[in-house]
Amino acid sequence: MFNTERWQEIFEAIAKNKLRTFLTGISVASGIFILVILLGAGKGLQNGIAKQFERDAEGIIEVWTGTTTKEYKGLNPGREVQFRNSDYDLAVTKFSDKLDRRSAVYSYWNGVIVYGKETGNYQFRGIYPDYLALENATIVSGRFINENDLLHNEKVAAIGQKVKLDLFKDKNSIGEEIVINNVNFKVIGVFTDPSGEREESRIYLPITTTQKAFSVGDKISNMQFTLNKMATYEEALAQSTKFTTELGQMLRSKNTVAPDDESAIGINNSIENAKQFYDLNLYIRLFFWWVGICTIIAGVVGVSNIMLIIVKERTKEIGIRKALGASPISIVGMILHESIFITTIAGFVGLLSSLLLLELVGPYVKSDYFLNPEVDFGVAITTLILLVFAGAMAGFFPAYHAAKIKPIVALRDE
Repeated sequence: MFNTERWQEIFEAIAKNKLRTFLTGISVASGIFILVILLGAGKGLQNGIAKQFERDAEGIIEVWTGTTTKEYKGLNPGREVQFRNSDYDLAVTKFSDKLDRRSAVYSYWNGVIVYGKETGNYQFRGIYPDYLALENATIVSGRFINENDLLHNEKVAAIGQKVKLDLFKDKNSIGEEIVINNVNFKVIGVFTDPSGEREESRIYLPITTTQKAFSVGDKISNMQFTLNKMATYEEALAQSTKFTTELGQMLRSKNTVAPDDESAIGINNSIENAKQFYDLNLYIRLFFWWVGICTIIAGVVGVSNIMLIIVKERTKEIGIRKALGASPISIVGMILHESIFITTIAGFVGLLSSLLLLELVGPYVKSDYFLNPEVDFGVAITTLILLVFAGAMAGFFPAYHAAKIKPIVALRDE
């Protein structure tokens, strides 16, 4: 515990060694400042790379049907397999704890879309709300399909940017009605897709409305899923491989398909193509943590050297203290208190300065592979605690050296 006299001694010691104290503070503050900025830059690189590999990094798993190629349980090959709502509901129920995003899809490839005097042929799809994220699309005006639209079979549509330009030109499309294969729908949103014009030539509808309005019963064309994020590629691959195996077995069994008939029920696991994304993120984290560790080591060495100089300059004072009965432990405590006090204050200055810089400058720094540099506050505080601890350790050795000084030698020191 610090008492009033101890605080007074610390401030007096700091005042006597203004230059040394300043240099120690600069060493610690710059160390934590550089480390936090590096961690923020590393996060910015990770965010930028994640954006570039977003669809693959999500690990989208798509399931579709085809024609059986093998005889199974008395059924001849050549049979068309058709997914239905029950297939999707069964998959979601069984794997609910593993799924991040999910959507069943019913696709109509050549719909006739009419608005006023304008007519065009576009693909429309009945989907669930998660499909916007699965397709990596972005709403630019209005909104996307939501759960209420599905529940009440609302006749609403989200249209792609190209559909909007073709049919509406420069006119606002939100709230307007379009006719899709002779059924009226209200436009509630316009989306853009980074994949390009082909994806922006689509129209998305609630899947429940699509099935009823176009009399397709409970049929669905395919299903798409993403799984909960994993820390490494190996974990993500193992999780997705297990999921696709179990999902395939379940769906083939339900639809009376041979367990090895991949033509009847096909599954594509995009996580298998995402190793580059995970590797890049791993290398970035390792590089910046290595640089950060080197920065901390440099700060520790700097603090230790400066504390050695301070001890040398205070040799006579230490000798007097020991001659008056000061114990070695009290001498060590005196030096350590000063070291910890200076390191803590300087560390907080460096931390707050770096966080402020990231907060002010970060949002304006954007490029294809660099986006939103930031640092987790918990990581920053942990780093600060480690640096303060390292500073204390750096001060221990000079303090231990001071405690071993004999009073008679110290009093003779010039």
